[in-house]
Amino acid sequence: MGFRLCANADLVENEARAFRSPAGEVIVVNRDGQTYAYQNSCPHLGINLEFNPDEFMDSENYFLICSNHGALFQVEDGLCVSGPCQGESLLSVPIQIQDGFIELIEQ
Repeated sequence: MGFRLCANADLVENEARAFRSPAGEVIVVNRDGQTYAYQNSCPHLGINLEFNPDEFMDSENYFLICSNHGALFQVEDGLCVSGPCQGESLLSVPIQIQDGFIELIEQ
């Protein structure tokens, strides 16, 4: 069994939440029935994406956003599509859904 981040049912579609884990702080987001996880670290400055807890999405709840400089990241692959780190990506964190819980996959 991997490290449990949260119950899958606790996540709201197109909203992101952060969780502390042995792998550092992890952002988890659900979109269209898929769950994605990334390190909470902007590739531009290496700082957390959010200023306020769990505020990771743009005003349309479509992109993950870096609150520091407004970079936009695709939920599905973490690719930066706008901002100073355009073309770079958030670091993906391997997860699985086991018994209704989102868990880190041990490597």
